[in-house]
Order: sequence, then C-alpha cells, then structure tokens
Amino acid sequence: QVQLVESGGGLVQAGGSLRLSCAASGGTFSRYSMAWFRQAPGKEREFVAHISASASYTNYRNSVKGRFTISRDNAKNTVYLQMNNLKSEDTATYYCGSTERAFRIGQVPDPSTFDYWGQGTQVTVSS
Repeated sequence: QVQLVESGGGLVQAGGSLRLSCAASGGTFSRYSMAWFRQAPGKEREFVAHISASASYTNYRNSVKGRFTISRDNAKNTVYLQMNNLKSEDTATYYCGSTERAFRIGQVPDPSTFDYWGQGTQVTVSS
C-alpha cells in the first residue's frame, strides 16, 4: 500500500511561485510513474504534469508548459512541482498520483490509470 502526502500549497498573487511536494511511503518509489493532477470546484480532475519512474521523461499540459517543472528525488521518495508565473486559472486542489504503468511519449495520462492518490493541497492564485 502506497501512501502519498502533498504539501506546499497556499495563497499567492498572480505571477508568484509555489513549490509542491509529494512524499511517498510504502512500495518501491523508484518503480512508479508519478503525476500531478488538479481539480477546481465543479470541474473534472485534469492532468498537469507527469514524470517517468527513472525521471528520463516528463510531460505537461499545454497551459503550464514553460511555467511548471516536475521533478523527483528517488532517494527521498518525493516528487515536486515547481510552479512559476502562476495565473488565476491555476487555482485548484492539486493531487499527486502514482502508478506502475508507463506512458508513451506524448500520451496524456488519465486519472483512472493511477492507483494511489494523496489527499490534495489547495493552491489559490489571486489576481
């Protein structure tokens, strides 16, 4: 059983930055593809960023490319999401997910393919 705990959310002004962390326990972290998703009130959970198990491949939704960076530290069992130049439309609850599934280059991960989720961390961007 894998447990994921997100942290780092908060209230920030537009143009500001936040760094989210997701600490994993249980399982073998280095075997898991990891991803960040987000969900705004009344909307479906949407893909934000993905990183492969070996960190050799990353993928982002178009609207965050050039602003967000996903990374991982397998020695610390942690995945990060550095978010710069935040916009009001980035406001949402951010969740990290893990799966042993690998994704093809360019494939957009679907939330249903992830086995474990954290409890979420709220990001609010004021304009």
